[in-house]
Amino acid sequence: MEPPADTPLLGRLALHYQLVTREQLERAARLQVEEGSTRRLGEILVAQGSLSERDLERLLAAQRELLARQQAQPPAPGAAAPSPAGGAEPPAPAAPAAAVAASLDALLAHAVARGASDVHLHAGAPIQLRIDGALEPLDGAPPLAPAEAERLAAGALDAEQRRQLAASGQVDLAYTLAGVGRFRGNVYRQQRGLDAVFRAIPAAPPTLDALGLPRTLARFANYHQGIVLFTGPAGCGKSATMAALVHIVNEERRDHIITIEDPIEVVHPSLRCLVNQRQVGRDTGSFARALRAALREDPDVLVIGELRDLETISLALTAAETGHLVFATLHTNNAVRTVNRLVGVFPPEQQSQIRTMVSESLRAVVSQRLLRRADGAGRVPALEVLVNTKAVANLIRESKTFQIRSVLQTGAAHGMTLLDASLAELVRGGAVAREEALRHAEEPQRFMGTGA
Repeated sequence: MEPPADTPLLGRLALHYQLVTREQLERAARLQVEEGSTRRLGEILVAQGSLSERDLERLLAAQRELLARQQAQPPAPGAAAPSPAGGAEPPAPAAPAAAVAASLDALLAHAVARGASDVHLHAGAPIQLRIDGALEPLDGAPPLAPAEAERLAAGALDAEQRRQLAASGQVDLAYTLAGVGRFRGNVYRQQRGLDAVFRAIPAAPPTLDALGLPRTLARFANYHQGIVLFTGPAGCGKSATMAALVHIVNEERRDHIITIEDPIEVVHPSLRCLVNQRQVGRDTGSFARALRAALREDPDVLVIGELRDLETISLALTAAETGHLVFATLHTNNAVRTVNRLVGVFPPEQQSQIRTMVSESLRAVVSQRLLRRADGAGRVPALEVLVNTKAVANLIRESKTFQIRSVLQTGAAHGMTLLDASLAELVRGGAVAREEALRHAEEPQRFMGTGA
């Protein structure tokens, strides 16, 4: 909602970049009127505790920058000239870099408004936003001095996280910004100073439609036992896809869902299901410890943020085998490598038994990529989907996973698809450029001969 037209420029900037709330701004404006305008608006906001002195300094710098831009461009005929005292002139369409970087909250709000998936703060480099998969420097932002990078990154840390950062040199965190959303972050030290990366997380659980995913994936939320894996490289959207299926379970069933994450990303309010979300490091010591405890907490659905090690994978497979539905993510590039990773993480003498366990417990593997749209309007997902049929189970059990690709090619009736087939379909539909699809193809030479 826009502020009233008579709000001073400083107040409009502070509100626009979410440094203050509308209520705080209105309270300060009333006090200014009552005192006969003897104090400036910024001074009152600082005195009320609504704005820090550092944020005020940056807002004043942004105001000067904006007014200088406006004075450098002759106003259109009939347009009112800007008032140096801060009159009714609204902010310019392009956000001044000084205002955006006035605080971490302002920066994150600006990034979400720009459609960025990630925000990079690096000492010695300009602030970077990842938009549609590519890093772009913040318009007009100079390189961050180490002290500035540390000030911005520290805005997301509580006392315990600061202790962790001091002790280990890095810390994972989740940060909530009211009215904007949640962010998964990592703050770490490097040779030039303190750096941080923040990833935007939807404020509400996503849906398959909103993510551009086929509704056929919803059937994986109907299982009551077994494991469904969401795989792909970092930043491919696998956690969002998993969250969309958890949301379907939450809306349609009456179960107990336990999520184990590091940190908690999408917040799932209890709808028809009872949902408990645990954060590694804050609520429990490790994924494995939380999983062992979860098996005694009467769960129906277990959601594991990442299968990182042998113990976690072993416990997840045990949970799937003993009557629970398990959703988990794994950093593998396709369905075949996913199955091989599940088995290969165990010692050789156990692998025969594990192959049998995987063949019986695995329900599906959804491997995902995000590609830039041909029209430049965002990104679109490409999927490889493996459904564990009897034929697939036999190949896993007999250690013939190299033949699974052939099953994927001919398994359309079971809802299966190869990544390269999904890419070819996107190219034929005009959603993705051929060159972009080739960058992600598993077999580029064969892909070039598909006619895509």
